[in-house]
Amino acid sequence: MRITYYGHSCFLVEVNHKKILFDPFISPNPLAKHINVNSINPDYILLSHAHEDHIADALFIAKKTNAKIISNWEICMWANKNGITNFHPMNIGGKIKLDFGNVKIVNAIHSSSFPDGTYGGNPMGFVIETSDKNFYYAGDTALTEDMKLIGDYRQVDFSFLPIGDNFTMSVDNAIIATDFLKCNKVIGMHYNTFDLIKIDEQEAIQKFTRSGKELILISIGNTIEL
Repeated sequence: MRITYYGHSCFLVEVNHKKILFDPFISPNPLAKHINVNSINPDYILLSHAHEDHIADALFIAKKTNAKIISNWEICMWANKNGITNFHPMNIGGKIKLDFGNVKIVNAIHSSSFPDGTYGGNPMGFVIETSDKNFYYAGDTALTEDMKLIGDYRQVDFSFLPIGDNFTMSVDNAIIATDFLKCNKVIGMHYNTFDLIKIDEQEAIQKFTRSGKELILISIGNTIEL
């Protein structure tokens, strides 16, 4: 499984010969100015909620690649009104089987509105189950005991968790989340993009290490294999 980081909460996961893009916020992100959005060619675009820092490049990439957008009903209808015809609406608790594996929608504790302020539907996270590995993409969320349900009923090999605090979980809360999820390997996201979510990266890594966990912080534009 190959994972490329495009900044903020945007990752491209390559598994079973398919490419899954999460929450594309690239072109407006000054930390990702070296990323060529035109070079990103996903098969699927998964959107956790409607805030601009998660959907900014979704329409452009979807129109260019015909990637299928998977998100809540409101985001899919927004995409459709903006010319997107390849989409699949879901809601919390639902699961869909796709050619790379299963996508299960889980709860996220956050808000969700489009850039114009209109309602963006329920925020959500994704549990992805494949023949290679299973992982949890939390989206923007607070720490919630709902994560225990994932740990109890799903095997999760690694998790994408927000660690920037202020708008989402902090590093300390993410460490607690690993216990709920029964998953000690975390890829950090939603940090350092704005002043309000700046963190000390080395301190964060050390906190995870002292807790017997692993925090992976990928440099923007880099690819790792898990």
